[in-house]
Amino acid sequence: MIKIARLFTSPGQAARDSIFLVLLLGAATACAFMLDHYVSLTSQAMLFVLAVAIASYRLGWIASVVGAFAAVATLNFFFVPPRWTFQVDRSENFIALLTMLVVALVINRLASGMRRETEIAHLNERRASQLQRLAIDLSDASTAPDVQALGQRALDDAFPGTNLLCLIGADGELDSGPELAASVRDGLLCCMKESAVLGAGTGRWSDLDAWYLPLGDLRQGGQISGAVCIQAVGADDDAGREHASALCTILAQALWRLRLSAEMLVAQREAQRQQLQGIFLAAISHDLRTPLAVVVGAASALQLQRDKLSPAEQQRLLASIVSEATHLSTITENTLQLVRLSNATQTLARDWESMEEIIGSVLARTRQYDPARRIRSTVPESLPLVKVDPVLIAQLIANLLDNALKYTDQPIHLVVSMSTHAGAQQMLVSVKDRGAGISEADQRGIFEPYARGDHADRTSQRGSGLGLAVCRAIAEVHGGSLVLRRRTGGGSSFTLSLPVDLQQPSTVEEQAGELP
Repeated sequence: MIKIARLFTSPGQAARDSIFLVLLLGAATACAFMLDHYVSLTSQAMLFVLAVAIASYRLGWIASVVGAFAAVATLNFFFVPPRWTFQVDRSENFIALLTMLVVALVINRLASGMRRETEIAHLNERRASQLQRLAIDLSDASTAPDVQALGQRALDDAFPGTNLLCLIGADGELDSGPELAASVRDGLLCCMKESAVLGAGTGRWSDLDAWYLPLGDLRQGGQISGAVCIQAVGADDDAGREHASALCTILAQALWRLRLSAEMLVAQREAQRQQLQGIFLAAISHDLRTPLAVVVGAASALQLQRDKLSPAEQQRLLASIVSEATHLSTITENTLQLVRLSNATQTLARDWESMEEIIGSVLARTRQYDPARRIRSTVPESLPLVKVDPVLIAQLIANLLDNALKYTDQPIHLVVSMSTHAGAQQMLVSVKDRGAGISEADQRGIFEPYARGDHADRTSQRGSGLGLAVCRAIAEVHGGSLVLRRRTGGGSSFTLSLPVDLQQPSTVEEQAGELP
């Protein structure tokens, strides 16, 4: 609040004002003495009027009024006949002194008003700048505690008293702390309930020297996010109360924005979940229908017409049943894995595993689909252990090898190596082939569910389009990545990158054994 009349000043300020006033009147008196033989009494009086104008703009209201009377008394004592007395022998001199006093008081009034308007303008400018800075700072806030910290700092900068900003917690209760006084807590709760400003000058709880402001307005369809208490305020400070309301409005809008962002994120996740469910339904209706029809048809033929079929035809039907059932098993496994990995609450069964053993088990199962032994593996010795889910990593590598076997008849290279990136060790597992390759247009979406490249149309091999999506999901839940690169000379290279913990199990056990 602006103090228009400085009725109460500190002793130090009063002393400084007195010294300034004495020096100012002394300078005016000295100038009047120097011009005593050259100018009239009226011109000398103008010097004191100038001193009064300067004092009125520089000093407080009481000091400037005292200066006006002191200037008239000084002019009367030193320059109005009879000099060196306070007597006035001529009526025109008395009228001149009286007129000078009135002019001095009017000047003091005008100067005080100008000073007041200047202070108000400066204060409004500072408050507008504070609102602008707060709005800019809040645009970068990402959490409710960040908004609370910025709001508390803004309140402390704007009001000298004790300020308190409390938000509503996740339990729906006001998070005010146990040390808060009961009267303050009641005021905060009441202003939120009534969605109105309470306290000094508001007509509600006016006997208090504090303001209670809600963060939000229920009457305009909004929500209350908390409340603010500003203490040591005046009932006549309407401008200060309006500034406090503006601060609370900006803070409430920031909190509402965060709430809307959180709800939007939840809605997006729900939309993604619905989209994923739609994909799974499409898989059931499209990819599972054809192989099921083949299995049912072949089994029915064997059941009803076995005696009429030759052994070769029976063997062909049995082979088709096995092939289609295997295809169904692959689709089902990939679909279930993608569902499981898409569930954020799902935890992995990680353990320290040897990559040599995982690759060995994968190659043992893959050999039945690779009679020509086209897969050539390069696995260095003494590789560090990795903390992974071995079943998932084995499925990832098996899917990559299965894709390579389907879409190329050239040798396939499975290479394991170590790499260091940004000071962290990584284990790289690469599956390289010399097939037709994948176009740049297909590479951007090759890891999406049900994405199949142009090479799928040029072959007789079938795929559900889930294998690479599952592979990428497995890599990401392990904190790694799966990237695709075109090989020089043709072909593709899929590289799995897994983080390697420098604290290996043997080191951990040794350190544990050293403990007492």
